Amino acid sequence: MTDLAHIRNFAIIAHIDHGKSTLADRLIQLCEGLTEREMKEQVLDSMDIERERGITIKAQTVRLNYTAADGEKYVLNLIDTPGHVDFSYEVNRSLAACEGSLLVVDASQGVEAQTLANVYQAIAVDHELVPVLNKVDLPAADVPRVKAQIEDVIGLDASDAIEISAKTGMGVADVLEAIVKRLPPPQGDRAAPLKALLVDSWYDPYLGVVVLVRVIDGVLKKGMKIRMMKAKATYDVDKVGIFTPKLVDWGELGPGELGFLTASIKEVAETNVGDTITEEKRQTAEALPGFRPSIPVVFCGIYPIDAADFEDLRTAMGKLRLNDSSFTFEMETSAALGFGFRCGFLGLLHLEIIQERLHREFDLDLIATAPSVVYEIKLTKGETIELHNPADMPEPNHIEEISEPWIRATILTPDDYLGAILKLCEERRGEQVDLSYVGSRAMVVYDLPLNEVVFDFYDRLKSISKGYASFDYQMTGYRAGDLVKMSVLVNGEPVDALAMLVHRSKAEPRGRLLCEKLKDLIPRHMFKIPIQAAIGGRVVARETIAALRKDVTAKCYGGDATRKRKLLEKQKEGKKRMRQFGKVEIPQEAFIAALKMDG
Repeated sequence: MTDLAHIRNFAIIAHIDHGKSTLADRLIQLCEGLTEREMKEQVLDSMDIERERGITIKAQTVRLNYTAADGEKYVLNLIDTPGHVDFSYEVNRSLAACEGSLLVVDASQGVEAQTLANVYQAIAVDHELVPVLNKVDLPAADVPRVKAQIEDVIGLDASDAIEISAKTGMGVADVLEAIVKRLPPPQGDRAAPLKALLVDSWYDPYLGVVVLVRVIDGVLKKGMKIRMMKAKATYDVDKVGIFTPKLVDWGELGPGELGFLTASIKEVAETNVGDTITEEKRQTAEALPGFRPSIPVVFCGIYPIDAADFEDLRTAMGKLRLNDSSFTFEMETSAALGFGFRCGFLGLLHLEIIQERLHREFDLDLIATAPSVVYEIKLTKGETIELHNPADMPEPNHIEEISEPWIRATILTPDDYLGAILKLCEERRGEQVDLSYVGSRAMVVYDLPLNEVVFDFYDRLKSISKGYASFDYQMTGYRAGDLVKMSVLVNGEPVDALAMLVHRSKAEPRGRLLCEKLKDLIPRHMFKIPIQAAIGGRVVARETIAALRKDVTAKCYGGDATRKRKLLEKQKEGKKRMRQFGKVEIPQEAFIAALKMDG
């Protein structure tokens, strides 16, 4: 049992690529959590994709033993949290499990949008913050400017910020001293009924679901019968342990301690992040506040390119779901693409990661339809339904109004790119909320419709700002809008995979772009093929693919012009009949390319 006064629970907050995982590596090395032989870079990022992209996707935790300069022994529990906005709920729960945070800021780049978003979350759960300036050894580092930025933008006193280089290890010992001196110890009552926060969970093929917990009150030990208060499920604890970062069995976890439990749980979906764990026989009076289930905000259809891979795709998705309960999927069929699944994601990065993992870990070639968001449709008979797939939209005469999700976006950018960014936000139907300056950088706050951001907004933002602008957002709710379903017809037949919901003002340009793209992608047939984008019965854009023709007049040398005309008329009649009965084969590549344009 560790004395509460000698425990420190802390998280590291930083924007992507500001050195969070590297600092975690150095702290583990200094506290001898792993031997030199076991050590590797980004030791807490276990997935290949995390290591390659330099991002953290799953929260990881480490228990370190540290002897302070005054000889006192401390237990430090570090949670390495994801930095990306898609995983902000996991960040929120991880921060709720700690009392303080290290705010890591790159001394050459300064404060970025995600730094801000996560700092606000830390302040919301009443954290003590220790500013740390990383990469001070770089030639581009400008410590006074970044300190001024932290004070201006965040309002945090940065006069005693610790200057370090996580790569070389310079100054990291001072960070450890600051953790024990400046961060508060946890509070808790050992005699009270068990109350623990479920911080995260993942699937292990040998142990079943491993649950990461932070004990608030009481004691968690092996053999105990526990209850998940929100999920209303009971389990017998098989194993209790800690991460060093290896899994180590531990007798019991007391108040203020972080560790894991396993209880023969089969599905990650049964363990909801933010749930409260208590003892079945002696339950705590009330659950911990702040729990909310994860809600997917972006949907898209995923289909195998080869129809024979459908069962493999089903199995692969089931396995991914074991590890990621925020990913949802259900079966759907499409006339153009065959059998596939409608999948829900927390955001665009989440979508990209799941697609990448399906491709890599299960070797599947997939095609994804254009991402769409969840719309709320109020019907004339009074009920409200959620629409995930534009192809399922009810008839227009049954619809009273359609509401779409909106977000509040915070963009931090150097001055030079401000004009182009404002123009981009205005093009996307944005409403400006705020514009303020911090030195030579502007902070723009915009309200934007999510479906305008789901299309290539992030890529456009990065390209017009040469990669310097950073972007973060949170959902603000639904607003009614003038939205219409745009269908794409090829030779008079609607193609359901290309249907989309768009704002009426954007329907024509987007329809025209899509028709032009398809004209280049669909091969010519023996008959003329019209490609149309339509809203209800009104065609807003059209392109025509010319027919392949044989020169039927080649054998007429000279002679009367009416003979040639007769032959051409005959050919025309034949083409007309062909078009009536002909089926247009749209190659798979055409779908992929057309959807890429929008996706």
